[in-house]
Amino acid sequence: MAQELKIIDFMGVRKLTSGISIFLVVASLLSIFFNGIKGGLDFTGGTQLEVLFDKPADLDKVRHLLEEKKITSPIAVLFGSDKEVMIRTQDEMKVKGRHAAEASLSAAGGLLEAVERPTREYEGFGDVLVIANLTRDAIEQKGLFPTAEYGRIEFAVREGKTLVVLEKSLDSVYVKHLIEDLEQATGAKIQLRSAEFVGPQIGDELRDQGGLGLLTAFALVFLYVAVQFQWKFSVGAIVALIHDVTITLGFFSFFQWDFDLTVLAAILALIGYSINDTIVIYDRIRENFRVLRKMDPLEVINISITQTLGRSVMTSMTVFIVLVCLFVFGGELLRGFSTALIVGVIVGTYSSIYIAANITVALGIGKEDLMPKAKEGSEVDEMP
Repeated sequence: MAQELKIIDFMGVRKLTSGISIFLVVASLLSIFFNGIKGGLDFTGGTQLEVLFDKPADLDKVRHLLEEKKITSPIAVLFGSDKEVMIRTQDEMKVKGRHAAEASLSAAGGLLEAVERPTREYEGFGDVLVIANLTRDAIEQKGLFPTAEYGRIEFAVREGKTLVVLEKSLDSVYVKHLIEDLEQATGAKIQLRSAEFVGPQIGDELRDQGGLGLLTAFALVFLYVAVQFQWKFSVGAIVALIHDVTITLGFFSFFQWDFDLTVLAAILALIGYSINDTIVIYDRIRENFRVLRKMDPLEVINISITQTLGRSVMTSMTVFIVLVCLFVFGGELLRGFSTALIVGVIVGTYSSIYIAANITVALGIGKEDLMPKAKEGSEVDEMP
């Protein structure tokens, strides 16, 4: 059957493809080193707001206002219905609220030195502001913290500084102002349904766990291929996977796309997809080495890849079409996931042919590595 096919000389251009891969990997590593990877809210920390409009939301106006407010990396998407909007940003609302308080105090001649948590004496309150250069009378006279916005307010003095104890925290007040601005910009009534904050420590933990997950996946793939095939195949498979992941991360680094948990999930899915395609090619190579014993290893590998090429292309194309649809219609939240897999599927299909197989050739794979081992005592059993 192999003779009926027009064999493609894949290995004839292995030096060229190796050069291209080395260039892409080095470029990706340089981009990651100098530009870094732009972490999403899951890894950097930030805020997620879920709001309900009383009429279909105008996302263009919402996004325009968020940009005007200088919200960092704002994302506004519909979820559930055309009246429900999710707003995600890498900003902490408490920091934004503090900046707003600092601006108003500075205009009045005061200085916000610190924001502290309330002591037990003020249980149920939100924040304690430590203010210099302004007395209680001056603060009340200028109306800097109206009770309509900040709730009940208590004052104290410590080391010559005025302590303003607010019932409502700075972040809740800032979110309230943001909602009011959104209502004015869109002409709709808006209800805040939930506000969640992801701290930087949680983001660091998620990042470390994600890295550990990638390393574990690499180790398990290496062991599986080594057991099922041969260690030379394991090296080829791992090099191909590292190649795929590095180039995909390089794209995210170069274009500064947000890298969040959905992208990490895509990277793990890419490892599974890429190794599956590689295993199919490896299995055919093993079979052909046992059947085509007199052929050169390069010829055997070319025949094997040619025989599996149709399957690889068809699988990649069907997955690619689905991912493009997901990219176009999946919305902002799945944009990173679909982008990572689109890049990964293209690179993974290429690496299964030109990297995984190429590495096994470089390591000197031959039929003696793949022939079934003779059982101990088999020669003795054949003696009369």
